[in-house]
Amino acid sequence: MKFKRASWAKPYAVFLVLFVVLPLVLVGAYALYDGDGNFTLSNMAAFFTDPKFSDSFLLSLEIAIENTLICILLGYPAAYILANKELNRSAVTALLFILPMWINALMRTMATAEIFAVLGVRYGKGTLLFGMAYDYLPFMIYPIYNVLQKMDPSYAEAARDLGASPSTVFRKVTLPLSLPGVMSGVLMVFMPTVSTFAISEILTNNKIQLFGSVINEQFNNLMWNQGAALSFMMLIIIGLTTVIFGSEESVNEGGLV
Repeated sequence: MKFKRASWAKPYAVFLVLFVVLPLVLVGAYALYDGDGNFTLSNMAAFFTDPKFSDSFLLSLEIAIENTLICILLGYPAAYILANKELNRSAVTALLFILPMWINALMRTMATAEIFAVLGVRYGKGTLLFGMAYDYLPFMIYPIYNVLQKMDPSYAEAARDLGASPSTVFRKVTLPLSLPGVMSGVLMVFMPTVSTFAISEILTNNKIQLFGSVINEQFNNLMWNQGAALSFMMLIIIGLTTVIFGSEESVNEGGLV
């Protein structure tokens, strides 16, 4: 008995319906109804009217932007060195950046918090940014590294043959060609940073409450409708950001072909 190719997609379709579409429908349903089952938009409106929600979201955006910039500043040079055969001649170096990812992120965060406690470092925004950069830096390095590694060296060679200096080759050739990797890294760092809550709770002793912590608090207090509404708003914002960055990345990639 022969199976059509389309039949192999059916299990994945079932999986998507059960674990992607259905949860989203439930979140939307809880967000648009109150505890008594009455339709309401007050849960969604609270995102804009309640200072606790709006302020925590703006703070999350601030932390996410700062963490993303830190990861770019640290990750791009690291990716450049890893991809440059003259600067990095050992495959072990790349493995050193992968090793921390083999450990559970929560365990890494708790270990970082313990190091700060032993050193007597006060918890705050600095410890939070350090922990986030530590956790998400590999997600910035590897997209950039993959793009740089696959880059055709003939472009840089042609620029050097035409008399361009090393700095000019980097600004005019290497950096523009590596932008799709940078954009992918931004997505992979910015998105989870906006919605995280465990890292902020551990590395600030819950002194800094990000938007993810506020959502978690709603569910812990059995305020399912309000928590679902905030989650739904977060989903919309992340979706719009992904579309915007994704379209820019497609344009960049299209312009490089």
